[in-house]
Amino acid sequence: MNKGVVIIPTYNERGNIEEVVARVFASDAEFDILVVDDSSPDGTADLVRGLQKKFPERLHLMVRTTKDGLGTAYIAGFKKCLAMGYSHIFEMDADLSHNPDDLPRLYRACTEEGADMSIGSRYVKGGNVRNWPVLRVLMSYCASLYVRAVLWISVADTTAGFVCYRREVLEAINLERIEFVGYAFQIEMKYAALRKGFRIKEVPITFIDRQVGQSKMNMGIFKEAFFGVLRMRFRRIQP
Repeated sequence: MNKGVVIIPTYNERGNIEEVVARVFASDAEFDILVVDDSSPDGTADLVRGLQKKFPERLHLMVRTTKDGLGTAYIAGFKKCLAMGYSHIFEMDADLSHNPDDLPRLYRACTEEGADMSIGSRYVKGGNVRNWPVLRVLMSYCASLYVRAVLWISVADTTAGFVCYRREVLEAINLERIEFVGYAFQIEMKYAALRKGFRIKEVPITFIDRQVGQSKMNMGIFKEAFFGVLRMRFRRIQP
C-alpha cells in the first residue's frame, strides 16, 4: 500500500473530531485516518464510530482502555499503521491547531524533496503562531533553543507535533525504547531519527491555538521535557 495515514490521538475531543476528519478527507491528497482514543468520557469514540459509516474504508479507530499519554498513543498507532502497510504515517493534533491543508506539503517533503521525516515547523522562515500569548510563544521558542543546545541538533521546532514519517524511519527506531509521553516524546522521536541517520526537513506552517476544548499541557509534561532532554543527551544506548 503506497499511501499515507494520519494518526490523531484523542481525549475528550468530541467538539473537534468531526471537523478535523472532514477537513483531512477534503485535502488534496487522499490520506486515511486512524483515531487513537483513550476512552474519552465525552463520547469521542462513539462519534468516530458514527463517522465510520460515512467513510468505512478510510477512517479507522483504536480505543485504548486507559489514558497513558500522547507518546504511548502514537506508538500504538505507529505499530497498527505499519502492520496495515502504509508507506507514510503522520502525527496531527485533534484540535485543529494543525491545518489539514498542510498535509500534502509535509507529504511532498518526504516523497519529492528527499526527506525521511518532515516537520510542520513554527520556527523556520515562513512559520507562525496565532492566538498564543507572547509569553507562551517565547517559552516555546526558548524550549526549542534549549533542546538544540543540549542535544546538538539543528531542528528549529523540536517539540512540533505535526509530522510525516516514511515507514522506514519508524521501522528503524526501536519503539519499545521510546520512554517519554508528552512533549519530550516529540523531541525523542526527532532525536532518534537523526541518530539513525535519517534526514529531517522542516516545512513552515501557521500553528493556531485550539478554539474548542481544553489544552492537555500541564507542569508534569513540562518537567518531563526539561529533564528528559538531559537524559536523552547522556543515554548511551541508541533507541
